[in-house]
Amino acid sequence: MTNAYNFVVETPAGEDFALNQYQGKALLIVNTASQCGFAPQFEGLQKLYEQYQYDDFLVLGFPCGQFKEQEFDDIEKTMEFCQMNYNVSFPMFAKIDVNGENAHPLYKYLKEEKKGLLMNNIKWNFTKFLIDKNGQVVERYAPTTKPEDIETDIKEIL
Repeated sequence: MTNAYNFVVETPAGEDFALNQYQGKALLIVNTASQCGFAPQFEGLQKLYEQYQYDDFLVLGFPCGQFKEQEFDDIEKTMEFCQMNYNVSFPMFAKIDVNGENAHPLYKYLKEEKKGLLMNNIKWNFTKFLIDKNGQVVERYAPTTKPEDIETDIKEIL
């Protein structure tokens, strides 16, 4: 049975990273963009990560420039921006596509499991997917959903 742990993603250093290393942990997977108006959500995402990381919960950030090119081309600039402005310490990965023919397989899976307003497409930066400890997609949240508004759902799956 396919679940979120079955995918391999790329680290900012360009190395393959198997998500099965997070097996047994709940995840909040987010497509991020440093220059987006929703970028202040990094602060709330970091707070959730800090609060629940010892309860087997992780936030995973996937930079994406598909929406008005609001992400740096250079992943080092992205990482620096996130750390300098929002003290991001949760795992961030290489820049990916979330829509279209080049969409990362992880995002193809997530979108198929929980369709949104635009059905099988991601609407904008900071769309969030909550994954339970079995790797199953529990919920999809709109870009406008603030991280703190997801906290009750996180508690339920922990």
